[in-house]
Amino acid sequence: MPGLIDSHCHLADPAFSEDLDEVVQRARAAGVHGGLCVLALGDAAEEAQAARVRAAWPELRYAVGAHPHQAHEFAGRTGAVSEAVAAACVRIPGVCAVGEIGLDYHYDLSPREVQRDVFRRQVAFAREGGWPVVIHTREADADTVSILAEEGRGEVRGIFHCFSGTAELARAALDLGFTISLSGIVTFPKAGPLRALAAEVPADRLLVETDCPYLAPVPRRGRRNEPAWVVHTAETVAAVRGMKRAELDGAVTGNFARLFPPLR
Repeated sequence: MPGLIDSHCHLADPAFSEDLDEVVQRARAAGVHGGLCVLALGDAAEEAQAARVRAAWPELRYAVGAHPHQAHEFAGRTGAVSEAVAAACVRIPGVCAVGEIGLDYHYDLSPREVQRDVFRRQVAFAREGGWPVVIHTREADADTVSILAEEGRGEVRGIFHCFSGTAELARAALDLGFTISLSGIVTFPKAGPLRALAAEVPADRLLVETDCPYLAPVPRRGRRNEPAWVVHTAETVAAVRGMKRAELDGAVTGNFARLFPPLR
C-alpha cells in the first residue's frame, strides 16, 4: 500500500512536547510518510519546537502565516504582516506555503475588518512570491472566496483545510483552483452531508489531514489527535468514494506532491 500524507498538522504544538518521538514513530508505523506542519506567525515557542520536529521527522514540510485569530496583532499596521511572513519564510527551514490564513467569523477573536485586510495582504504576498496557501475559513464563505478571487487573480493555489463547508463553497474553492482537504470531521456520525461531498470531490483535488492535536477521528474521538490517525479519515473517504485505500493514498500523496513546490 502506498504511503499516506497528513496535509495539515500542528506537531509544534505543546501537546506533543513530551512524546514527539513516539508520535512520529507511530505515524511511520501507520504508513504516514510526510505532511505539512503548520506554524503560527511570530510564535517563538512553536518555532523552537519546530526544530525538534525537523530532527524527528525530516520529511515534513512547513507552512507559516498569520491565523485570523492573530490578525489583531497587526491592527493599525496591517502592512507589516507581509514583511513578517517574508522574514519567517526565510528564517524557518522547510517552509513551502503561507498559512494557515483566512477568516474566522465564528470566534471573532480579531475585528473582521482587520481579519480581511491581513488576509488580503497575505494572499497578495503569496501571489507575488508564487507560494501556495493554506486557507482557514469559518462562517465567512463569501468574504473568503471574494478575497481569494480579488487578490489571488487566478494565480494562487492551495488548500481549503479541514473542509466542513457547503457544496457551494466546495464548488467555489474548486473553481478557484484549490484543493479540498478533509479532516476527522468526515468520520463523525452527524457528518453525512460532508461524506456525500467527499464522494464528489475530483480525485486530483483531494487531500486528507488530521489538524492534530484537534479533531481526532472516529474511533479515536475525545483523545489528542496525531498524524498516525489520518488513516481513519482516509478509510472513511475511500469507502464513500468506492475506492481502495491504496488508490486513495496514491491520489492524495500525488496531489500533495504537485501542490507544493520544491523546498526553498
